[in-house]
Amino acid sequence: MSEAFYSHPRLYDLMFPGGGPAVDFYRAEANRQGGRVLELACGTGHKLIPIASDGHPCVGLDFSSEMLAEAQRKANERGVAVEWTQGDMRAFDLGRTFDFVFITANSLLHLHEAEDLVSCFQSVRRHLAPGARFVFDVFNPSVHMLAEADGVRRTRESLSFMDPARGNVSVDVAEIYDAAAQVTRGTWHLSTDSEPDFVVAPLEIRSIFPQELPLLVSLGGLRLVERFGGWSGQPFAVDAPLQLCICESA
Repeated sequence: MSEAFYSHPRLYDLMFPGGGPAVDFYRAEANRQGGRVLELACGTGHKLIPIASDGHPCVGLDFSSEMLAEAQRKANERGVAVEWTQGDMRAFDLGRTFDFVFITANSLLHLHEAEDLVSCFQSVRRHLAPGARFVFDVFNPSVHMLAEADGVRRTRESLSFMDPARGNVSVDVAEIYDAAAQVTRGTWHLSTDSEPDFVVAPLEIRSIFPQELPLLVSLGGLRLVERFGGWSGQPFAVDAPLQLCICESA
């Protein structure tokens, strides 16, 4: 249900320009681990291209051919070699193992069913070299915020951006929370003054609550080693915005 959201990679990069502490964190983790690196749901390469520029052999897997094409263009522009491959993170076989595997920016939450999450973790487990680490980040669900997902279309001022081809672009989002499925079902609207709703795309994101997360990880043959509440390594707490998870083979 979210494929259309990722069919506009240039607009995606303008709306989410990357950089910041998340890139620094994953880059440092890759350097600490050394060896081969795999990013699942790699998108346009916000984090993998900087890691590859540090000299690590890198593979990026994504479901969207449009996002991968933009990632390849950006890597070529920077003179960085990355192996980009189209695939489904629920079940993949790359025929080799990696020293560092990661999924970032809530991308894991595109998997809505528990069975799909476990299948993803099992696939990751099969691709981990001895001593390898698997790291991912997902938001820490806020019951208050989920309750505010009432279907009303609202402008997200923080996401507005300048498109050189169109001018100022505003971003409106309408969301409802499906509590039974633990999925927030949203519709995103991108508009300019002269071109309202030139992109309208669904985006559906699951919530993984703190107590279920270690169970899902363990069912996939992994062990949750550490869980942080932010990019500087602060301990995970009930009010932390982030679940930053460090895992290894069980």
